[in-house]
Parts: sequence; structure tokens; C-alpha cells
Amino acid sequence: MIYVTTSEIQGKKIVKTIGVVKGSSVRAKWFGADIIANIRNVFGGEIVEYSNLLDQTRQKAIDRMLEDAKANGANAIVNVRFASSQIGQQAAEILVYGTAVVVKL
Repeated sequence: MIYVTTSEIQGKKIVKTIGVVKGSSVRAKWFGADIIANIRNVFGGEIVEYSNLLDQTRQKAIDRMLEDAKANGANAIVNVRFASSQIGQQAAEILVYGTAVVVKL
């Protein structure tokens, strides 16, 4: 399935707009990652453990959005956007949403 952040897909014609689709995922931090992150904070640099956690969370949210679109008969999603929020002190949510459409392939 095609998904883009633009309102059109170059070279494709949107023949039907289905509506908003979304996917979200909430992940909690692992205690061990906090210890490693605190050490990295002292010396500087990327906190790889948190980056990996957010990458996994983002991909799960995308997968869920794609499933929602497919279940509604779409073959593409336009205007894809991401949002994030903190859930309590130990967890983060990634939300991804867009407009499901049918494009002529």
C-alpha cells in the first residue's frame, strides 16, 4: 500500500476518498534502558535505546493504520501525519493518521 505525506500521489489518480484512518501504539520504557540512558546523558550522544523504542512504536502505529485502510477498501493513504504524547511518566504514544483513498494503479 502506498502512503504519503502529500495530498496527491505523483503519477496516480485518486478515484475515491474513503476517509480518515489511524493507527496508534503505546510503549513503556524498559528499566534497563533508563540506566543506560542516564549513563549516556553524562557522556553525551544519542540515546539509542530510546530511539529504537520509538522506531518500533512508530512502525507498529503505521502497520495498524495500513490495516485500517485495507479493511476499509483503500489502496493508498494521503496526508499522513504523526503525533506523539507522553502517557504517564514511563510510556509514550505514537499516533499516525491520514486520508484513505483508492487510486487508479
